Amino acid sequence: MLGHSGYSHYISNMLLLLVIGPAMEEKYGSRRILLFIVITAFVTGLAQFLCFPGSALLGASGVVFMLIMLSSLSGVRDGAIPVTLILVAALYLGGEILKGVAKTDQVSQFTHILGGVCGIVFGFATGLGRKKG
Repeated sequence: MLGHSGYSHYISNMLLLLVIGPAMEEKYGSRRILLFIVITAFVTGLAQFLCFPGSALLGASGVVFMLIMLSSLSGVRDGAIPVTLILVAALYLGGEILKGVAKTDQVSQFTHILGGVCGIVFGFATGLGRKKG
């Protein structure tokens, strides 16, 4: 997760982490966000290893996608699914699914999708945005 393929790859991941991370850290707490990051990195790395043996991962894109999906759940009120979640899922995750099917490149769309799924799971598992610990 800490290695990147180049400066632009590093900057794009870090920029998104710096924009989304603080708001999620305030909402969910530092320890919980660190736990989410570690779990997401482990799950995406293990899944990549098991599904695509011999390949390697670089970057924090899975974690960034987790934070994007987690932030889209921040607007949940009274159990209603926010429009932002639907739009973000359609645009980001839907785009990654299409890229994964249509493109052959060095980007792991599988990891992006799995990171996004982790964000959705964490959002629902933590009571949709209540700060704890």
